[in-house]
Amino acid sequence: MSTQKNEVWLYTISAKKKPLDFNFKEIWRYRDLLFLFVKRDIITLYKQTILGPLWYIIQPLLTSVIFTLIFNNLGQIKTGGVDPFLFNLTGITLWNYFKECLTGTSSTFTKNQNIFGKVYFPRVIMPMSVTISNLLKFGIQLLILVCFYLYFLLKGDNLIINYNYLLLLPVYIIMMALLGLGLGMLLSAMTTKYRDLTVLLGFGVQLLMYVSAVPYPLSEAKEKFPPFVSNFVEYNPLSQIIEGFRFIVINEGEIEMKKVVFTLVLSVLVFLIGLIIFNRTEKSFIDTV
Repeated sequence: MSTQKNEVWLYTISAKKKPLDFNFKEIWRYRDLLFLFVKRDIITLYKQTILGPLWYIIQPLLTSVIFTLIFNNLGQIKTGGVDPFLFNLTGITLWNYFKECLTGTSSTFTKNQNIFGKVYFPRVIMPMSVTISNLLKFGIQLLILVCFYLYFLLKGDNLIINYNYLLLLPVYIIMMALLGLGLGMLLSAMTTKYRDLTVLLGFGVQLLMYVSAVPYPLSEAKEKFPPFVSNFVEYNPLSQIIEGFRFIVINEGEIEMKKVVFTLVLSVLVFLIGLIIFNRTEKSFIDTV
């Protein structure tokens, strides 16, 4: 008996956790598992498709063409001195990263209930793997954006990169990842009880895109939308991120540092709230999923 009392455990697995428990040491200990999930997400996504990873390229290009035809040619939306196709491709590239992080993370519990019910590992690794694996897709689409940027530059278009704000580029990507991860964890916790949310998510993401300044600049929203709509679009953190991303890459739009700080603070808050609810849900989700 004395031997058992003096025994020291290396690790303790318990359902009793703090509301905000982000154990970096435990996640680092399971880093190999994290990389395996990232590899799984990348390989299996288009494994049984004919075109495979080419869908990474086709999807943003087709969307940009449709946006150009409908919003710019038919709707007469102005994009400053930037070609409408390049303008749309810039916004869609960053928006796709947020959308993939959000939709991929939102089904964490329901999609992986069999794994969660059999073996223990830090559950937050799963949504993290989705966010990291989508960086590869974002990188491919960003490379396509660079290719078209060079094409229009050689064509004679007056394109300027704002080097003074270039250091903000990774900040915008991080903020987009935090928003996608935070909202995704929040929705994943709610979908364990309310499955209707999975049906509404696709529709909701489409609506969110149209109020996030993806197919138009913020200046057009302020000019043509009613005040209550234009104010919502202007202070939508996604709009600020996309507008800032465009300003750095193609010099279209503007950056206000107070709005950058506001967006960063809001992104961190959304992530923390999503993490708190995710941690609370993981204790009992197996009983309700």
